[in-house]
Amino acid sequence: MPLHVPPAPAPALRSVLAALSSPTAVRDARTPALQSVQGPLSPELPLPVHTLGGPGGPGGPDHVTQEDRTTPPGSGAPRTRLTGWRFLIRSGDRSVAAADTMLTADGWAFSRFFEGPYLPSTERALRQAESLTTAYQPRLLSVPELYMLTLWLHGDTEADPGAGAPAPTDILVPLAPAPPGIAAHRPHRVAELLPVIGLRLTPAPPLAPAPAAAPAPPLLRTPA
Repeated sequence: MPLHVPPAPAPALRSVLAALSSPTAVRDARTPALQSVQGPLSPELPLPVHTLGGPGGPGGPDHVTQEDRTTPPGSGAPRTRLTGWRFLIRSGDRSVAAADTMLTADGWAFSRFFEGPYLPSTERALRQAESLTTAYQPRLLSVPELYMLTLWLHGDTEADPGAGAPAPTDILVPLAPAPPGIAAHRPHRVAELLPVIGLRLTPAPPLAPAPAAAPAPPLLRTPA
């Protein structure tokens, strides 16, 4: 079933178009693929990037607890925040790079171009999602502490793409490379995967101090 891809904020799209047309005006250089491509480039398939946990947005808390980040579905929604929009940069019928935008004090701004394994993995996960029988709104959910990125398939296709939290029945598809022990491209319900993520994020208990050594017994003197 076709995905309901949300429209990106107009300033975010304009910032990417400006970077593509005038790369010397941006901080980061174009990637090798962008430098070698002949012909027009277009930003497509905009995906809102949400981050699990971390500092809150404007007016939000400066610290989010472990419980806030991975509250089990049913006892409260996990805390997420919108941190960017990602566009796939296409040349003809293939994606050659991606572009990230970020929210600044002045609004949405271009952040960087990049290549790497997340690009083909994102496309593969989107194809997987299109084969499902349920309609979803595609998003990306990042877990920075685990260096983990997932395709988040949100069940409310009419929702504001910059708001909301993963619902228990939403789908998460880990992208490659995934953390050890979590299979890439295996879809999970949020209610199943989020507790696993929570266990990975839980800090290990501090080691107990070693017991103090018992005092040595006094030396016995041998009678002369």
